[in-house]
Amino acid sequence: MAEMVVQAENLVKQFPVASKKLREKPKSLQAVGGVSLSIPKGGIFGVVGESGCGKSTLGRCLLRLETITDGTVSFQGRDITRLSGRDLKPLRRDMQMIFQNPYGSFNPKQKLGSALREVGRVHNLSADQTEQKMRGLLQEVNLPEDTLNRIPSEMSGGQLQRLAIARALLLDPAFIVADEPVSALDVSVQAQILNLLMDLRSKFSLTMLFISHEMTVVHHLCDQVAVMYLGTVVEQAETEELFGNLLHPYTLALMSAIPTLDPDHKKSRIVLQGDIPSAIDLPPGCPFADRCVRCTEECRASRPALRDVGGGHLVACHRV
Repeated sequence: MAEMVVQAENLVKQFPVASKKLREKPKSLQAVGGVSLSIPKGGIFGVVGESGCGKSTLGRCLLRLETITDGTVSFQGRDITRLSGRDLKPLRRDMQMIFQNPYGSFNPKQKLGSALREVGRVHNLSADQTEQKMRGLLQEVNLPEDTLNRIPSEMSGGQLQRLAIARALLLDPAFIVADEPVSALDVSVQAQILNLLMDLRSKFSLTMLFISHEMTVVHHLCDQVAVMYLGTVVEQAETEELFGNLLHPYTLALMSAIPTLDPDHKKSRIVLQGDIPSAIDLPPGCPFADRCVRCTEECRASRPALRDVGGGHLVACHRV
């Protein structure tokens, strides 16, 4: 049985919402609602969905960059759900993150070499170890050594994202959260970064949570995929099983939005109608009910459980 690096059980993250009226009952916004997942060593788990569905918050909770409202998170078999910042610090070198905006993840006035050396200094690497690792990783991500003497504004988005990947690998982490690492880049550069991640995965046996809003990207890169909608997982399966047997209406709508390269092949686009419910006042039934063409009274009355419909393919839909 594969060793699980990260496991989450019924993970919930809620943010308090300030009351607008005196003596109004306090409310909370549910960003993540009861998500469970397991990521084996060397596996890449994809999370896909529209903006605002809770993907990034889920990733930050797994790294304990956010406090957890309910549920548990285990890292390498150890429960880290309630650990303090001091207790988490020794684990930080094994848990790294690649952020969406490469320009926002570096100090604009700091030389890039200093930014990487600071990582080694904080985590007690010797200066020689840090220099050796930095220069080796620059070769891995196809960047020249003079990159270390530059500041972020002297780099392109693709170059800076490559350096962000090198920074994440500097401490030989056991787990990386890649939060939409290619969405801010040109399409041609996206392909280069994705191919780089694939190469580094095989070389360093990377274990990763890969967050994206593009179905084609997770299909290309990930072993398992979870589709999120309004903080909950509506469909989850091995990548080939999910893309070969789309079941949830929301997943079907996401796939229909992918453009085709064949001018003679016309796709039938599923255009979602209706509004997304408020994450503060969630409806009692299925959160996708108001936008679903299959909706019935049962869908509005009770929330469907995420259930296995065969072969480890999980779906949260009354009609499947």
